Amino acid sequence: MASPGLLTPQSVRIKQARRLATRAFRRKSGRFLVEGPQAVREALEHRERVLEVYAEPDVATRHRDLRDLARAAEVSWFEVNRAAIEALSETVTSQGVVAICSLVDVGLDEAVRRTARLVAVGVQVRDPGNVGTLIRTADAAGADAVVLSSESVDPHNPKAVRASVGSVFHLPISVDVDVAGAAKSWRDQGLQVLAADGYGATDLDSCIDDGTLAKPTVWLFGNEAHGLPDGYDAIVDHSVKVPIYGRAESLNLATAAAICLYASARAQRRTD
Repeated sequence: MASPGLLTPQSVRIKQARRLATRAFRRKSGRFLVEGPQAVREALEHRERVLEVYAEPDVATRHRDLRDLARAAEVSWFEVNRAAIEALSETVTSQGVVAICSLVDVGLDEAVRRTARLVAVGVQVRDPGNVGTLIRTADAAGADAVVLSSESVDPHNPKAVRASVGSVFHLPISVDVDVAGAAKSWRDQGLQVLAADGYGATDLDSCIDDGTLAKPTVWLFGNEAHGLPDGYDAIVDHSVKVPIYGRAESLNLATAAAICLYASARAQRRTD
């Protein structure tokens, strides 16, 4: 049911929702914010995740399907004024609708099941846009899960959620993982562990040609500025560089992840 009147930034509900901008309160409450019509639509498709929707009055007309999805899911729909929606938004120009959802992360064993064939791991990734893009890219490549190490950005960070464009709801995500400790269990499951490294001992072309990428794989992607921490060579099967044929010095994290994940996905699909 739509609430009577318009909620303002002074409303208790809006004040509480604003606190979800901080990781500590997200963890304490078990909730996070999802902003924008497309992301809210994806959330409502997974109706068990959505708790409330806050929208400007014209959203129900401009995006009638959102209102219908919320009604079908019996999710409370609150109309708010412009100032309230801007208070909940991290964008310069809000798209007029925000949902409050339950956290999506799961335990490592639930995320990386024994049937997994392709997993993307972010190691100390501190840019929320990169975390969201990694999740979106892994989703598009058909990966089975995304794993984020300790010291990585929370995937429920508003900027990360926005960058994922709804993909946070499509595949399991595990956070605060001790990646070095998890590598042994992944190998026991039959997964090889590859590190994307600009100075890797082998390159992606060789891994494609010799059949390495056809195997079930966990890909590790490191920090934007420093790559993977020292000592990671000891826990991976291969360090793999993406060959650069032009004059660019390097590739950013999101681009390297897209190339590596899609190369693995293609190699694995050929063997199916």
